[in-house]
Amino acid sequence: MNYLLVTLLWIAYCVLHSYLISMTVTSAASRLLRRYYAFYRLFYVALSLVLLIPLLDYTAQMKSEVIVTYGHPLSVVRHGLMGAALLLFFWAFFFDYDSLSFFGIRQMLDFGKAVESKPPGALKRKGLLGVTRHPMYLALIVYLWCQTFRTVDVILNTVLTIYVIVGTWLEEKKLVLEFGDSYRKYQREVPMLIPFTKAKAR
Repeated sequence: MNYLLVTLLWIAYCVLHSYLISMTVTSAASRLLRRYYAFYRLFYVALSLVLLIPLLDYTAQMKSEVIVTYGHPLSVVRHGLMGAALLLFFWAFFFDYDSLSFFGIRQMLDFGKAVESKPPGALKRKGLLGVTRHPMYLALIVYLWCQTFRTVDVILNTVLTIYVIVGTWLEEKKLVLEFGDSYRKYQREVPMLIPFTKAKAR
């Protein structure tokens, strides 16, 4: 029963997290809030953290059978993969993406300024983005599965992995709308998640 509850809680969190940043909600929020929409991203990030922290704590405190132990050399491999995943995540976050916009800080800094509406910028394909289209999501999946010890960890990692993959697919649809043919070409040439493999032609 506890496993079912934790599964439903994480699914509910993922659905809400995705829904609040969907085009339907953000478009409606933009029309309703107008110039105050600049604060929506910060609200979204803050709400996500407020809901995530107790959920993580509840999951961590759950009594669950240990099903995986890491002896030598598996512990070395595990820690190596964790280190690589963290490096990949933070490198992409700070060098390949706009971290200020991610947290909603840039939008706040621009609040009240006369910011001209500009067409989408050039599609970034350098660095890690030339190896995989979503390096941060890849890093997250690898890190998650390096944290597998208990039955509840398998449940959590499965739910979050499915969420990341579905979320990536939804984000791809947004990016195609934003960049058009240039992003479709990018999809054909650079894999979505797994490096050094070619994405299927679309």
